[in-house]
Amino acid sequence: MKVDVKRVIRKYALQNAVKYGSAPSKAAVMSKVMGLHPELRPNAKETMTLSEGILADIAAMSPEQRESELQRIAPELIEELHEKREKEHKLPGLDITDGVVMRIAPNPNGPPTLGSARGIIINHEYAKMYDGKFILRFDDTDPKIKRPMLEAYAWYEEDCEWLGAKPDEIVIASDRLDRYYEYAEELIKKGDAYICFCSQQKFKQLKDAKKACPHREKDARTNLESWKKMLAGEYDEGEAVLRIKTDIKHKDPALRDWVAFRIVKMPHPRVGDKYQVWPMLDFESAIEDHLLGITHIIRGKDLMDSEKRQKFVYGYLGWEYPKTSHWGRIKIHEFGKLSTSEMKKAIQEGLYEGWDDPRLPTICSLRRRGIQPDAIRNFMIGLGISETDIAVSMDTLYAENKKIIDPVANRYFFVHDPVRMMIENAPPVVAKAPLHPNIDRGIRQISTRGEVFVCKDDVERMKEGKILRLKDLYNIKITSLKPPKAEYIGNDRSIIERGAIIHWAPVDGAKVEVLAPDYEYNGVGEEGIKSELGNVVQFERFGFVRINSVDGVIRAHFAHK
Repeated sequence: MKVDVKRVIRKYALQNAVKYGSAPSKAAVMSKVMGLHPELRPNAKETMTLSEGILADIAAMSPEQRESELQRIAPELIEELHEKREKEHKLPGLDITDGVVMRIAPNPNGPPTLGSARGIIINHEYAKMYDGKFILRFDDTDPKIKRPMLEAYAWYEEDCEWLGAKPDEIVIASDRLDRYYEYAEELIKKGDAYICFCSQQKFKQLKDAKKACPHREKDARTNLESWKKMLAGEYDEGEAVLRIKTDIKHKDPALRDWVAFRIVKMPHPRVGDKYQVWPMLDFESAIEDHLLGITHIIRGKDLMDSEKRQKFVYGYLGWEYPKTSHWGRIKIHEFGKLSTSEMKKAIQEGLYEGWDDPRLPTICSLRRRGIQPDAIRNFMIGLGISETDIAVSMDTLYAENKKIIDPVANRYFFVHDPVRMMIENAPPVVAKAPLHPNIDRGIRQISTRGEVFVCKDDVERMKEGKILRLKDLYNIKITSLKPPKAEYIGNDRSIIERGAIIHWAPVDGAKVEVLAPDYEYNGVGEEGIKSELGNVVQFERFGFVRINSVDGVIRAHFAHK
């Protein structure tokens, strides 16, 4: 049976375009075609030539047109894509014995970031998969170095809910110190913890030499007396700490008699100076995971030592440690290694306008830019929970977002770096442009009277005598470049060459500012944009933006192309 080469190329080119939400990749399409139809390989050159026109045609189609045609000519390929997407957006199963309780445990010293979203989404998704419980616990027991921000508690709650991961329970560690004290006292009585009076430097010397602290073998009664003096505020910072006994000769120095509590005299943002003895994260988290009945912990592989330290506490208290799995680090090319403390410092220095500055990887920034919660969810679940370190580009997230917003975003004209162009003999016209190119959502009407704004970039590419079309308006012929002028030459679209359509804005349009991660664009747009406050729209030939202010100047934040 003879193969219909054009049909084969077309259906796999459509599948590629639908899958990635972009023009089809020639290399990928031809690889698929040749792989499934090896009989075409002897005529590979002719097949490649034949594909060029087909690929160009599909590249010019809208996402909706591509999917509609693929559904018509090869519905089985649509099903294949749906199955793959389901698999990509599904997590591997957990080792379950009796119920599932998951948690995230941020330190609220700043707002949630894209990295935080991974923990929020994955843990919530597992709780949902098994009809379990999802807990948001604030591990806010460091009043000094990673000092909590009062606003950040609410930010986490809001962003969790926005991401579709509303917690079933919220716990704040700084409200529960008395519980941690009870378990510390129990460990002291059992002889598994002791008060150490060594300086940090002195203890390090002993630890490195695999020698015990001279206070290690004091009896429980003496240690309890010293513990009560710590709680009563009789010691200064650094004078005494509570250590968990492990193996002082353990091969890993990080596991040798680690600190469970230290003295911090700085008032806490939430509870003031009520407490001066604060648990280290490893101790607080270990106790809380047991008290809250956490069944599964997913943590970064860089925290494996934390698990080993915590298991000493669990062993002493006769508890069973939760099941754990680890994931590797994610490096997002566009953001580098920005830490919360670095971002906070840069904001204070005026380098960023706030936590929602579009150059920052915070959830509030992504929300302000028009990135949708389902796009972030699909992106994170697609990354999975492998221990392998991975590097990704924001383009992957943008592709997920475009699938969601492209069908619903209204279209408008926006001209950045605007240049006024006079158009001779042009009649007064009310342009009627569709709000969406493929979905019947009505039209927008734009009045113009013989002059428009066009982009400086377009002007720089113009040549005298060139025929262009002002999109959804009429045809013009360039008569001058300095200053730019043109003449009206009617409305016959058949004379317009591919790529000879430019967008424009009315001279009495609205002033628009678009803040992007790399640049601030200033220009003019349609008045109708003012009706889109809080919505994501597409500025034609520019990109998707979210309209965040329409009071005076329209202020938008760039999402992506």
